[in-house]
Amino acid sequence: MAPATSQAPRIMLLTGASRGIGHATVKRFSSAGWRVITCSRQAFPEQCPWGAGPEDHIQVDLSDPADTEAAIREIRQRLPEGELHALVNNAGISPKGEGGSRLGALDTERETWMHVFQVNFFAPIMLARGLIAELEAARGSVVNVTSIAGARVHPFAGAAYATSKAALAGLTREMARDFGPRGVRVNAIAPGEIDTAILSPGTEKIVAEIPLRRLGTPDEVAKIIYVLCTETSSYLNGAEIHIDGGQNV
Repeated sequence: MAPATSQAPRIMLLTGASRGIGHATVKRFSSAGWRVITCSRQAFPEQCPWGAGPEDHIQVDLSDPADTEAAIREIRQRLPEGELHALVNNAGISPKGEGGSRLGALDTERETWMHVFQVNFFAPIMLARGLIAELEAARGSVVNVTSIAGARVHPFAGAAYATSKAALAGLTREMARDFGPRGVRVNAIAPGEIDTAILSPGTEKIVAEIPLRRLGTPDEVAKIIYVLCTETSSYLNGAEIHIDGGQNV
């Protein structure tokens, strides 16, 4: 009988892990035996339910390019075999105006545009480019989290957020073209109205127009992210999958 071998767990890097879709994604991958390295602006929350969290959490301000570059160097040091099997760019910000109002194209300050695009658009490509050797070594997968707001004007999502997500969708296609020859697949998911803490008042009016007549759950999104990072989707590259109950039809 051949001796038993212990295979090292696959490794996923996730930004924006502290709540909602990110939180559900960590639980989904962890339960499947993956090692998950998380990144967020906050220190690791002690109430999170997965093991080894504090040891595999990196506190980083993705709005700061220098801090992002430092995080990339730290991440490399945490990959014992020099392999990264999945990168999920989930972090995103959507600033609001006074009283939580929507910030349109006319009333969004230049500094706000720059801040939003740095987190929502530039950080994903910085991370993917900075870790391309590790992704290539593992023949890994990148998942960019866009939004239904990237393809249509949304009543709550601001102009900077919406256009940054539209740009990220376009970037996904470009990355799929450029990363594909190196064995790295790049896809995106575009969530619609998901039941998280960041839902705006009045969401019930939108739900009434969704064919499934309900909100999605973070775990329903996490399950699709998981599929995109596994062999089940081995020939899927450059796609943007809408997870919105038919809201986009």
